[in-house]
Amino acid sequence: MNDEAAETSADQDEFVAEFRRWREVRGLSRTALGKLMGYHRSYVSKVESGDEPGSADFAYAADSALNSGGTLRRAWRGRYTDASPVAKRPEPEPQLATEAHGELVVDHDQADLVYDHGVYRATMRRRLVNQGSQPVTRYLIRISVDRYPDDPQRSNQLYRDDPLTWDELGLRAWYGPDRDEELRWTVQHDRDAFKEVWLLLSGEAGHFPLYPGRTAWIEYSYTVPVAKWGNWFRRAVRLPTRTLSVSLDFPTALEPTVWGLHTSLAAESLPFPTAIADHHSGDRTRYSWSTDNPPLHSRYKLEWHFRHDPHTTPVADARPGEVMSALGIVQDGDPALRREATHLNLPEEADDAQRVVAEMHAAADRVATAHTFGKGMGLAAPQIGIDRAAALVRPPDGGEAIVLFNPRVIETSADTDEQYEGCLSFFDVRCRIPRPLAIHVEHQDLDGTRRITRFDRGLGRLVAHEVDHLYGILCRDHLPDGREPTPVEQYRGTGSGWHYPASTREQPHGSAIDES
Repeated sequence: MNDEAAETSADQDEFVAEFRRWREVRGLSRTALGKLMGYHRSYVSKVESGDEPGSADFAYAADSALNSGGTLRRAWRGRYTDASPVAKRPEPEPQLATEAHGELVVDHDQADLVYDHGVYRATMRRRLVNQGSQPVTRYLIRISVDRYPDDPQRSNQLYRDDPLTWDELGLRAWYGPDRDEELRWTVQHDRDAFKEVWLLLSGEAGHFPLYPGRTAWIEYSYTVPVAKWGNWFRRAVRLPTRTLSVSLDFPTALEPTVWGLHTSLAAESLPFPTAIADHHSGDRTRYSWSTDNPPLHSRYKLEWHFRHDPHTTPVADARPGEVMSALGIVQDGDPALRREATHLNLPEEADDAQRVVAEMHAAADRVATAHTFGKGMGLAAPQIGIDRAAALVRPPDGGEAIVLFNPRVIETSADTDEQYEGCLSFFDVRCRIPRPLAIHVEHQDLDGTRRITRFDRGLGRLVAHEVDHLYGILCRDHLPDGREPTPVEQYRGTGSGWHYPASTREQPHGSAIDES
């Protein structure tokens, strides 16, 4: 779910601008969109950057994949109509009606989201500062919804069949610190799951432009039913912002768990640099988080899971994969699972590494509430949307968790065996695959020290599975020719441990055999 202050550029090619906006609205990477359209990622990137014009077929494929309702097709056709020397161009807006937000600064951006009785209510408050030379008379806001961010085709179908309407949004806006005046607004874009609105700095009392050097409070609020709102809320920094704060307010009876990821132009997803605070009051739980001077174009996404949500499929009736997806585990088909993870530069990125580990532990705790792991459990950072070479393994005996940074298998035993493995990213099946009985793994400590550790038997299998994830390899890739994954309904080993002869029982933890 996404609510962003947006800005447009009159100088930008309309098709490119629309194409980029719709890709962002749908939350798709260039790779994921290219796959849906049948085009290579590099071509998608060239079109979006303006290096390639894009063909009519490309425009039609993009319009279909992004469900833009013909917007992209019209923008593509308009590009060539406008290029004609006899084409009539619209007259420019008067300078007073400042559309661009380039001179605006957000002193404080506060977003509050409240969930109750099957409805989400979002309230945005922003203290704006005009540092430009012209009065600002309107302010552009964006509202977009995505019920199934990991399944764009399913989301597209949902909103085609049941578009987001203005009546259910009930959008209202105010001007002033105490809602002194209710603002008028006009529609800029009205799509099935995406709205852009100009908040006009005018009301019944007249016009009140934001003049240079002045400040003003803008507030707006809207509602969305749970059937159209995914379990996530993203804040995008599109204007220079001094303080960004977010709060989520949920019924305690739903047993919510909340986590957050931060992305920017300079880095892939990382956990928030500081923890999300929680406060219990009566029958409500409030989660809050803030940051100062967030970088431009950075995005902060809060995600959550309700263990007892009466408005969604009960966990007991859901497929295992659906449960894992609801708990924040990236599912099969996401390109993130096929990329080699970015190495951590240690010790310089030690703080980031610790944040990644904390986020993996939090995700593992969530998963452990939904399933019993008799064989132990592992998790790689890409499985929770973090592009970092870090893995976590919890041994089956309940011993101390193993954390590996920048690991790679450097040696394996000649002896192998076959066992069933499950993967949180496609938990509806199990795969019986061969693995070496012992592996040697080179990895790093937070201080940059490189180590080599030997892992045996079941523990070695767990570690090998997670190291594979960091190189874009899935356990089913190891299936012998002709063997298919086993549906979980036919698997009989849930909750049991690994089976090895007593004479070859493994050590409970890996053994450090070398250090340099």
